[in-house]
Amino acid sequence: MINSGDIAFVLISSMLVFFMTPGLGLFYAGMVRRKNVLNTLMSVVFCCGLATVMWFVVGYSIAFGTDVGGLGVVGNLSNAFFNGVSGTDPGPYASNIPGALFAIFQLMFCIITPAILVGALTGRMKFSALFIFVTAWLLLVYYPLAHMVWGIGGFIAGLGAVDFAGGNVIHISSGVSGLIACIFLGTRKGYGIKAYHPHNIPMFFIGGAILWVGWFAFNGGSALAANGLAVQAVVNSMIASASAMLSWMLIETILYKKVTVMGAITGAIIGLVAITPGAGFVPFSAALVIGGLVSPICFFFMTKVKQKFGYDDALDAFGCHGIGGIWGGIATGLFAQSAINPVAQWNGLFFGDTHLFLAQLMAVGISIIYSAAMTALIMFVLKKIMVIRVSPEAEALGLDISEHSEEAYPAFSGIDQ
Repeated sequence: MINSGDIAFVLISSMLVFFMTPGLGLFYAGMVRRKNVLNTLMSVVFCCGLATVMWFVVGYSIAFGTDVGGLGVVGNLSNAFFNGVSGTDPGPYASNIPGALFAIFQLMFCIITPAILVGALTGRMKFSALFIFVTAWLLLVYYPLAHMVWGIGGFIAGLGAVDFAGGNVIHISSGVSGLIACIFLGTRKGYGIKAYHPHNIPMFFIGGAILWVGWFAFNGGSALAANGLAVQAVVNSMIASASAMLSWMLIETILYKKVTVMGAITGAIIGLVAITPGAGFVPFSAALVIGGLVSPICFFFMTKVKQKFGYDDALDAFGCHGIGGIWGGIATGLFAQSAINPVAQWNGLFFGDTHLFLAQLMAVGISIIYSAAMTALIMFVLKKIMVIRVSPEAEALGLDISEHSEEAYPAFSGIDQ
């Protein structure tokens, strides 16, 4: 039965989750060099247009349409162009809100996921190639994975695995795909030799603040109702983000004797990443543990592992979202309680059952392998048919001018570090 309060709640949540993508643009842009600010913003914001049109035309139908062949991998095209998606009547995924509202709320996740991914590729990819890459990635990675995890008859859902707000679909897919894509693309000029300094930490801070606020709608809105489950998700989100922030600050204090703004905000964001899959499944105390442990895990990957293997994940999409999402998916299998949310068929490992934990491990593994394989295929084909990387001269000049003929700071005449 349609509920006006739930409609209002999910409408507002949709708006806030959408606002996260421009916030992500500021978050990323503050970390790059001055000469690549606008390209970074453009690489994020174009996803708002492309993902929306694709979602309306085929994306929603592939992700949430009737399953094809009972395989649990993709939906059919019966809902293409929002055919059969009503603005007044409920759809198959929520009986309390119109089907179109569910579709639009899910669109906001679809928009931000490739926008997260592009952070791994900043500073050296041609915008035309990035546009084609994101188009193919949505078709081959995001839509099928969303169907497998959240769609009726989805393969991963059939394993009994759970993902409340996108640990597999959003964070693991974007982070792992970012890692694979950046390896295919190659490192930035001078990577590993000279330092890459963030040009505007206050911009990064503002973007991070927008993400933090929006995440309450990201996780809370995934309850699809203004109810106790939404409250559970919001409280867990706050506890995990705060715990992860303090944990990161502790690491910096031990290692460097000083704490940084970038470290504190990074900690808060990865805490939100980690709690996302379990926000509506775990008790409050578990959120404290999940957030507290994600910072040392991600810190290790963002420093030691990245340095060891030499991949140029420019803005740590893999280190933050990929690793944070993997830990969050596993932690859900440790701490979930079916009494909190009966969608979880079993309790987590620490509450006496192994079934959910094993299902979560399988879901995480499938998400990693599928995202990596499809991204590798896309990048392999793209490199065969077009030039995907800017020239050394264009990279040195900066992608703002070479790709967009714009300057963020035209009055600046110093040396861009």
